[in-house]
Amino acid sequence: MAKGNRTALVTGATGFVGSHVARLLIEEGYSIRCLIRDGSDKRNLPEESETVSWVTGDLLDPLSLVRALDGMQELYHVAADYRLWTPRKGEIIQTNVEGTRNMLEACRICRPERIVYCSSVAALGTRTDGIPINETMEVDTKTLIGEYKLSKYLSEQLVLSYAGGHDGGVSLPIVIVNPSAPIGERDIKPTPTGRIVRDYMRKMMKAYVRTGLNVIHVRDVARGHLLAAQKGIPGQKYILANQNMQLIEIFHLLAKITGVPAPKAEMPRSLLFPVSVVSEGISLLTGREPLVPFDAARMAHKMMFFSGDRAVRELGLVLTPVEKAFEDAVVWFSKEEYMGAGTFPGSVG
Repeated sequence: MAKGNRTALVTGATGFVGSHVARLLIEEGYSIRCLIRDGSDKRNLPEESETVSWVTGDLLDPLSLVRALDGMQELYHVAADYRLWTPRKGEIIQTNVEGTRNMLEACRICRPERIVYCSSVAALGTRTDGIPINETMEVDTKTLIGEYKLSKYLSEQLVLSYAGGHDGGVSLPIVIVNPSAPIGERDIKPTPTGRIVRDYMRKMMKAYVRTGLNVIHVRDVARGHLLAAQKGIPGQKYILANQNMQLIEIFHLLAKITGVPAPKAEMPRSLLFPVSVVSEGISLLTGREPLVPFDAARMAHKMMFFSGDRAVRELGLVLTPVEKAFEDAVVWFSKEEYMGAGTFPGSVG
């Protein structure tokens, strides 16, 4: 692999955020390695070239991480199991917490100069007063609903301990970023937020719940990673967030973009729980992800609002209007491979 200005290992480059981080690094002149597992979906990966290489490994295989990280000046640890449901309990904790521990131990051996750990606003909990959460607020661990949120909180605490010299070891130069809900192109899985956009386009959203979340263009999330490496303070957290929106506001915006009318009926919270129980029961039989995971029902009616002011102020992150993020997502999802021929009545582009 030819040497660019700097070298970096990217984990999670097959995923939504990681693929954008990898591409932005390439644009900035880096030579990068992308850590991939055997059998990974490679559609999102940048093609191998003189400045891009793929290396096979697994977060639960410590030796493979040392091999992948060896000689790299920077690490962008973006890989995570981002699901609200899994048929095997403990699987998300294993990947996100123990996998991160293995990655940090590899860093102790290989000593990269910069480490950016992609956490999530999911690790920051929620509030009942509607005040946007920032980096200085104490996390209410009782609001960490579901295995994913708990895993991100535990992983973040682990990262902070390594930044401070875990078990008396050398402090690692780690900066943490906490993205909110990313929106944009290349959401191949898709993520839970991307499914909202895709399912809205399929006219599957017949009602809304009174809930809220923060959204940000995925390209801004990628830029936030690089700015964190360049300007972030080790051991510090930076929330990458843009606009707080209620779900019905998102639907009205999607209606404007797609021409698909927004639902007018509000679904009572009391109906979500029986639907989620039936949905998860079917999933246990089929192995397919439930339409309404129980943890998603538990999070309904919460306003998951966050402030990204620190990243804007201290890192210089410039935010893209969320309208552009949703437009880019709609255009991308409208491709036939995702929507199916004739299933999307809207006009975009």
